[in-house]
Amino acid sequence: MIHAGPAVGIPTFAALPTVGYGLNDLTVTMLLGAFVLFLALVSVRISDRSGLPVMLLYLGIGLLFGSDGMGIRFDDAGLTQVLGYAALVLILADGGLTTSWAGIKRSVAPALVLSTVGVLVSILVVAAGAALIFGWSWRLSLLVGAILASTDAAAVFSVLRNVALPRRVRGMLEAESGFNDAPVVIITTALALQLTTAAEETAWGPLLGLALVELAVGALIGLFIGWLGGRLVRRLAAGASGLFAIAVLAIPILAYAVASVAHTSGFIAAYLGALVLGNMELPHQNALHAFASAVGTLSQIGLFFLLGLLASPARLGSQIVPALVLGFVLLVVARPLSVVVSLAPFRIPWRDQVFLSWAGLRGAVPVVLATVPLTLGAAGMTWIFDFVFVLVLIYTLVQAPTLPWLAERLGLVESIQPVPLHVETTVLDRMNAEIVTARIGPTSKLHGVEIFELRLPPGANVTLVVRDERTFVPSGVTRLHRGDELLVVTPAPLRQAVQKRLVMVSRYGRLAGWADEDAPAMGRRARARRTAGRLWRRAARG
Repeated sequence: MIHAGPAVGIPTFAALPTVGYGLNDLTVTMLLGAFVLFLALVSVRISDRSGLPVMLLYLGIGLLFGSDGMGIRFDDAGLTQVLGYAALVLILADGGLTTSWAGIKRSVAPALVLSTVGVLVSILVVAAGAALIFGWSWRLSLLVGAILASTDAAAVFSVLRNVALPRRVRGMLEAESGFNDAPVVIITTALALQLTTAAEETAWGPLLGLALVELAVGALIGLFIGWLGGRLVRRLAAGASGLFAIAVLAIPILAYAVASVAHTSGFIAAYLGALVLGNMELPHQNALHAFASAVGTLSQIGLFFLLGLLASPARLGSQIVPALVLGFVLLVVARPLSVVVSLAPFRIPWRDQVFLSWAGLRGAVPVVLATVPLTLGAAGMTWIFDFVFVLVLIYTLVQAPTLPWLAERLGLVESIQPVPLHVETTVLDRMNAEIVTARIGPTSKLHGVEIFELRLPPGANVTLVVRDERTFVPSGVTRLHRGDELLVVTPAPLRQAVQKRLVMVSRYGRLAGWADEDAPAMGRRARARRTAGRLWRRAARG
């Protein structure tokens, strides 16, 4: 329930169930909501300049308005869990709709292993640490390990928005975060039930078997509903792109609901349904992506604000030392071990594994899952929410500022990163065209290359260059410089080829062939020399 403290003069929301929700209450709610959204906008600007994940600032807004701040007391863990699950569905839908299959397809297999085997390794290591260090029971230790097992790519990318990570690394982070919420929710709920007085202990074998069945069936439901829904909305698409975007977003929500009714994983169904939709070349792509991102951002703001309201700074102090200790086990032992074990069957460079180990930021999911024991009636579990809240807060502050530095030290920063630019117009939809922007980095071999030497696919053209805050339309012989920003107009089916070509020329120069831009760093120079030799021999023969 929400209660307003007398210090700020806000009406008492606890009376709503008995006296009804009147116009005065609506006015206060709208005023509060508008003010929170304005503060969230300011938080984004602060995040851009400081490098901190914006989620921490949203949590701070919630704490500011909470019982120890402006006096709004919120203590309903059940409502937090319900609204948190709803927000997570919308966030997963946003992630799926805006994720390119071409960008993650080579990362799906390792990401699946990370989100299953890696999750189990992380749970067991954290549980062992909790049992040995704090003397907790194995049931409780396993529950805490499960709550902390899920990673959050949104937190990572809010820090790395200006860092051009290789597509293989970015793809693994995106796919892992989309997949691992579902198994973590299933395992956490099962373990929390065991802590209630009425539940009997369940063997690990049947529990893991049930989790795998629920994931598999939920995935099939999501894939089918996404495919079928995409075909239907494509046939029904009209000129109203805004209504079309709402209809598309409703499909992953439907996938979640159907999967949940079938007692399978709704989260994996929502994510995969959205992923299928986002890669079906639906009309009004620009409006669809913009709407999905807006809804996802609004869901994050509401979720973190609510979690901040539920937390109380007066209770958090006692959890700092335990959170530091167990967080160290999670960060230094559990996460690296889960990455090494999960990626052992794949040829993943050690640099990528080091970065993935450190980039396992925790976000909203662990904090939301910390409310599960409370809602299921487990006695004496109130402290778990405070413990998880403090751990996520502290270690996000520890990890986030160092991620750009670590990516640079490991040599994972690309010299160029093409980015699709979503333009608010239906003209490009009618032309079946897209706009891609790219910024030339300080080490890029695009420096000195003339426009015609890019050899972009037919129909794609560099239409604008921004240099030293000055814009001009280039000609075929215009030389590119470091720091230039390019705007490329391309037919929609050729967008991936344009991005690939820009990346290859940035790496290997004007003589670059069409090699695989996702290939490991080892052997790149040899392949570049071989490609250059072939081109020189062809030129000599011609």
